[in-house]
Amino acid sequence: MIKHWINGKHWDGAPSRAGDVYDPSTGKVANQVAFASVSEVDAAVSSAAEAFASWRNASLAQRSTVMFKFRELLNERKGELAQIVSAEHGKVVSDAGGEIQRALESVEYACGIPQLLKGGFSENASTRVDVYSIQQPVGVVGVISPFNFPAMVPLWFVPTAIACGNTVVLKPSEKDPSASIFLAELFAEAGLPDGVLNVVHGDKVAVDRLLEHPTVKAISFVGSTPIARYVYETGTSHGKRVQALGGAKNHMVVLPDADLDLAADAAVSAGFGSAGERCMAISVVVAVGPVGDELVSKIKSRIADVKVGSGPSCEMGPLVTGVHRDKVTSYLDAGVSEGAALVVDGRDHPIDGAADGFWLGPTLFDHVGTDMTIYTDEIFGPVLSVVRASSYDEAVEMVNNNRYGNGTAIFTNDGGAARRFQNEIEVGMVGVNVPIPVPVAYYSFGGWKESLFGDAHAYGPHGVHFFTRSKVITSRWLDPSHGGVNLGFPQNT
Repeated sequence: MIKHWINGKHWDGAPSRAGDVYDPSTGKVANQVAFASVSEVDAAVSSAAEAFASWRNASLAQRSTVMFKFRELLNERKGELAQIVSAEHGKVVSDAGGEIQRALESVEYACGIPQLLKGGFSENASTRVDVYSIQQPVGVVGVISPFNFPAMVPLWFVPTAIACGNTVVLKPSEKDPSASIFLAELFAEAGLPDGVLNVVHGDKVAVDRLLEHPTVKAISFVGSTPIARYVYETGTSHGKRVQALGGAKNHMVVLPDADLDLAADAAVSAGFGSAGERCMAISVVVAVGPVGDELVSKIKSRIADVKVGSGPSCEMGPLVTGVHRDKVTSYLDAGVSEGAALVVDGRDHPIDGAADGFWLGPTLFDHVGTDMTIYTDEIFGPVLSVVRASSYDEAVEMVNNNRYGNGTAIFTNDGGAARRFQNEIEVGMVGVNVPIPVPVAYYSFGGWKESLFGDAHAYGPHGVHFFTRSKVITSRWLDPSHGGVNLGFPQNT
C-alpha cells in the first residue's frame, strides 16, 4: 500500500479508508493508496509547522545546497521516475521523461534562490533614514496537484516554496500517487530536514482539511475549473492566499499562408500527446479561409500513423481510468448527434499490446459548431475538433469569446499577423508556430478568464512572489560620533 510521508518518513499507521490505483494499460488494480483522515492531515500540518520554525531561518546557502543536491538526484534517477509515472498514469515512458525534463527546469530555477530573494535598498530616503525591503516565507503551504502530471506539477510549486523558506504539505492525485513519494524520498536524501515536505494522499476529505486548516497559509492548486473555483473560494474564505489554475479549451489558429504540414504535425502531437490529458493540449483547430479541407486531410493521414499502446515504440498510451475513458468516449456520440462530422473514430484505432486497458485512440471531428458540447466542454482526452472560420477576425473573436483563456497558438508565415494576434488575443500563454507554449521556468505559467482563479501564475517570478510576503523597513540610526544623540534633525522628516 502507498502511504503518506509525514515528518521525514513513511507513515506507519493503518488507514481508515483506501483507494485503488490502476495500471491503465491493463485495466487491473496494481496497488492501493491510503486516504488521509482529518487527523492524518493535521499530523502533516503540525509536522510542517514545527519544521517551519527553524527552516524559515535556514540560510539561503543551505536552502540552495539542498536544491542543487535534489536536482542532481532527480536528474540521475529520472528514468526510474518516468517508469513510475508511466505505470500509474498511462502515458508512454518517453512522454513521462519529457515531463520530468520540464520539471527539472523549475528545480533549477529554485536553485537560484539567493538571487531571487534579493530585496531593495534606498539610502538616505530622508536625512539619515534608510528604507529597504525583504521577502519572507508565508509559513505552511498546501499544494494540491492533478493526475495528469504527477511529477511536473508538484515540482512547479514545491521547490520554490521550500527554497523561499516555507514548509509544504503536498496532496497529490489519488490516481497516481507514487511519484510524489519518490520525490519526497529524494528530497530527504538531498538533506531536506524532516517535516519541511510532507505528503498526504486522499480525496475531498484531505483537500477540505487543507483549505480549512488555520495553520495553512497558502494553497496552490491545478485541476478542472469547477474544482479550481471551489478551492479558490473556500481557501480565501478561510483567510488564505490561493492560486488555483483551472481548465482549458486551447485553440490553434491556422491562417491560409501557414505551412500546413507543420500545422498538421503540431495538431497531432499537441492534441494527442499524453492522450490529450493535459491542460495545454490543443483541442480545437481553427481553420481560416480555404485551408480546412486540406488541413483535415493531412491531420487524418497522420493520425493513422500514431502508434497507440504500452510498448517502447508507442507514442500514445491509455487514459488514466476506465471512468474517465468512458466519459471521453461519450463525447464521440454526442458530437455526431449534434451534427459534427466524425472523420476519425478513436474507438477503431489499433492498440499495440493488451486491449483490456483504458484505451481510446486519436479522434478527429470536422465542421464543429461553437454551440456543440465537444467545443464548449473541456473533454481532457484525445479528441480534436476542427472549426471553420472565414477570416482572421472571426478566428480571434471565437478564441476571445471562449470562457477559457489558458493557451493558444497561431500558425502563419506572416509576422504582422502573428504580432497582431499576440496583442489582440485574450489568453495567458500564446504560441507562434509553437502549439504548446508552456513557458520556460524563468517565466511563469498561467491563463486568463476561467483558467485561473487568483492573480498569481505558477513557478518563475510569480512563484517567488506567491510564496513570500514583502516587508519594508524604515530605519534611522543616530551618529555615534556625537555620543548617540540626535543631531537636531526633525524626527519626522
